[in-house]
Amino acid sequence: MSEPVKLTDASAYESFLDKYDTFLIDCDGVIWHGNNVLPNLREALSVLRKKGKKLLFVSNNSATSRKGYLKKFKKLNIEIHDGEVFGSAYASAYYIKNVLKFPKEKKVYVVGDVGIIEELESEGIRYAGANEDSNFDTSNWDYANIKQDPEVGAVLCGFDIHVNYLKYAKAFTYLNSNPECLFFLTNDDPTFPANGTVYPGGGAIAAPLITALGRNPDGIFGKPNKPMLDCIIQHLNLNPERTCMIGDRLDTDILFGTNGGLGTLFVLTGVNKEQDILAKDARIIPDYYMASLGDFSIL
Repeated sequence: MSEPVKLTDASAYESFLDKYDTFLIDCDGVIWHGNNVLPNLREALSVLRKKGKKLLFVSNNSATSRKGYLKKFKKLNIEIHDGEVFGSAYASAYYIKNVLKFPKEKKVYVVGDVGIIEELESEGIRYAGANEDSNFDTSNWDYANIKQDPEVGAVLCGFDIHVNYLKYAKAFTYLNSNPECLFFLTNDDPTFPANGTVYPGGGAIAAPLITALGRNPDGIFGKPNKPMLDCIIQHLNLNPERTCMIGDRLDTDILFGTNGGLGTLFVLTGVNKEQDILAKDARIIPDYYMASLGDFSIL
């Protein structure tokens, strides 16, 4: 396996950018940390746009819908246009509706946040759970109230800041009582970066269900899994050879690009660090790497 090329100066930046027409760009750890935009990012994205590059912001964060991401970009004063955001919540809804042809009479039980709900609504998919089960009154808890719902045809689990035992109990019951009920994850990230550290991610939220069921999900939609890339390519009619994935995480962003035959650029502003790709036993190697996406701002 060849060593990655480190981009360190303007000449290397120009040569790299000439190889690609489209850039798929992760958000958390690449564009921002929480609500803090990384240095020179606005200027760097402006450089890419001026060079005629097509940008698509691809995130595994299912808590935020495309609509929510547009609001965040605008709030942080980052140029954004309709159609430039593609998150795991939307990939999940799109795939369930358009690829799996989910029956209209069925509904999806959601262990997740508002982003999933908004994207299911955008695709006209019926749902239950999420916010309606967030207020869990343990004083009135009764296991007898947790019953199989024949209308639930799938359980979709993503990041959920309001996760609780009620949601787990319902999701488990629907899946355990009905072998035909499908089990999906928006993504399986064990952690996500924020405030200079990492916290449990969507994969950690799903882990109790996987353990209790003794069953792997029927599908995982976010990076590095193929369903998200299938949806993106179908939407944009991309040429993989002229497309590059930019990310901070090796086992999601870079593996996503590698699995899809895309170019890959790894930045050192998020979860993984330089030693992770230079170690002798490194398993996931990007094509290129640089300190920060913001460094393109010098062009």
